[in-house]
Amino acid sequence: MNNPLLSTAPLPAFASIRPEHIQPAISELLEAARRAQAEATADSTPADFDALERVLSTATERLSVSWGAVSHMNAVANTPELREAYNAMLPAVTEFYTSLGADEKLFAKYKAIQQAQGATLNPARQQALRHWIRDFVLSGADLQGEAKTRFAAIQERSAELGQAFSEHVMDATDGWVHYASAAEMAGVPEDVLTQTAQAAEADGKPGLHKITLHFPCYLPVMQYASHRPLRERVYRAYVTRASELGDKPEWDNGALMREMLALHQEEAALLGYANYAEVSLVAKMAESPAQVMTFLRELAAKARPHAQRDLDALRAFAREQLAAEFPEGTLQAWDQAYVSEKLKMARYAFSDQEVKQYLTLPRVLEGLFSILERVFGVRLIADTAEVWHESVRFYRLERQGQLIGQVYLDLYARTGKRPGAWMDEVRGRWRRPEGSLQLPVAHLVCNFASPVGDRPALLTHDDVTTLFHEVGHGLHHLLTRVEEAGVSGISGVEWDAVELPSQFMENFCWEWEVLQQLSRHVDSCEPLPRSLYDKMVAAKNYQAGLQTLRQIEFALFDMRLHAEPGSEQRIQQVLDEVRAEISVNPPPAFNRFQHSFSHIFAGGYSAGYYSYKWAEVLSADAWSAFEEEGVFNPDVGRRYLENILEVGGSRDAMDNFKAFRGREPRIDALLRHQGMAA
Repeated sequence: MNNPLLSTAPLPAFASIRPEHIQPAISELLEAARRAQAEATADSTPADFDALERVLSTATERLSVSWGAVSHMNAVANTPELREAYNAMLPAVTEFYTSLGADEKLFAKYKAIQQAQGATLNPARQQALRHWIRDFVLSGADLQGEAKTRFAAIQERSAELGQAFSEHVMDATDGWVHYASAAEMAGVPEDVLTQTAQAAEADGKPGLHKITLHFPCYLPVMQYASHRPLRERVYRAYVTRASELGDKPEWDNGALMREMLALHQEEAALLGYANYAEVSLVAKMAESPAQVMTFLRELAAKARPHAQRDLDALRAFAREQLAAEFPEGTLQAWDQAYVSEKLKMARYAFSDQEVKQYLTLPRVLEGLFSILERVFGVRLIADTAEVWHESVRFYRLERQGQLIGQVYLDLYARTGKRPGAWMDEVRGRWRRPEGSLQLPVAHLVCNFASPVGDRPALLTHDDVTTLFHEVGHGLHHLLTRVEEAGVSGISGVEWDAVELPSQFMENFCWEWEVLQQLSRHVDSCEPLPRSLYDKMVAAKNYQAGLQTLRQIEFALFDMRLHAEPGSEQRIQQVLDEVRAEISVNPPPAFNRFQHSFSHIFAGGYSAGYYSYKWAEVLSADAWSAFEEEGVFNPDVGRRYLENILEVGGSRDAMDNFKAFRGREPRIDALLRHQGMAA
């Protein structure tokens, strides 16, 4: 059998991958990697950086790329057969990487390299070596006997739990549907009506509208549907996904969360830490859980008065302007997005739906590519490759006519695709042991509404900022000039700094010159009017206080869960306590947000969700340099490129920032950008 997962071609053959390919290919690659591990630790292999690269890195990188392709397909083209094949191999893959990270002989080899060669290696290799030695310790290489065996078992079980958590969220999202009548859909935008009607007709329900919990459908219903019972029904389904209050008990993530948190704390104890939050922060910029929680609480104190004003304005508007719709005088959780959109329309005289007509996906991509060329001197050019769905696009990235990377764009929501948006690497930039330069390749994945008929896909302005955000991650991965795999691109970058380039890119979406390039009315082809742009800018920080407190609530909940041993027995209580401390508008008691909090239970952000706010300080301060010197100033663009994007993880994030900004970061720019400055 010709197995695409065993190919040594530069790009995975995604269209050819079948579930039956997974077990034989990954088993073969695992065996090759184990042989390489044995050879690397043998006395005959010298404690030499190049020797270990040649023996071990080649085999593990090949395994990583093939397993990465399988994991990617599991996230974007999930089927029962693929899921079964993926889950069947997950324990073996987890066991291998756990054993690799905990290998005492390999650890000794790297320590010997540091002692013998450390001072003579180039800076990137020195940094990679420091990271490897740190990670060996965190992977249990210093553990012995039963502790080592138990640590390995924890890693395997944690991987299984994270995968199950993700599957439950996907299944609960895909598995709920409501066929709404035309009366229920009153107020919903025309493009959403068309799409939901077509989906219902395809299901044999002509005359109705198929409502799902995928965000391109969920959000417009919550924002625009005037039928209050429909909003309540959809809201309840959304916030109880994968919980004991959801449709199916087998999708309840409650037991998984409890076991996962208990395992995290047990892992921390084995490594000699008081709690898992301390383990998580070893490889981050922040120094301690206490420092993170102080940062979050100080930011909450600054945001709270603004959040309270946001909430008071919302309630007053509903009471005074929408009394007929809310006769009892109180707003419920399923009313807030609806009233918020009405208030924004009344206050700023525009709606998200109006802006959406100017943001067609083809025009946005064209404008985005133009900006990348102008700011960073790179071009994205359409290219061909095997893809996993007909809507996926593939591009080559060039600088001065030279290929420097490649990227897949998978932008539309569909069944079998994980919710959310993310960037992931296919492979990293690496000077391979035989001397050839491997170029970086990335996935950019979003979940936008698909085109309807002959009309192009329409994006909200939030969709556009999401796209720019993920492109920022992609640039961090693709524009690196570092050739050491462990620290090129996003590899080796502190987790609480890795959002800097992504959040930085969002700022372009608010520039008039940029929006002119991104916009063209879907019918008239006119660019976005200046009058509408001015309203958007005026509304930019609309409800910024509420939004900031919401993010802090998530971050503090995450940090407390992982900093307090025994929290697995009081997950809801911890969340309730955090809401009582932080929120000015707690959700209803039936809200089970935590059951679909994939970031911390399945996405690598355990005790790290604060990173979004931490990195916002960095990105806002970095953007202020562009504000001071000119958004398209070539000198500031070059400094940002050279000191942030190109160096990747080869230097500490704080050193990167100071090299670009000339000082340590300050919070002032973030507060000013969000309209919360003193």
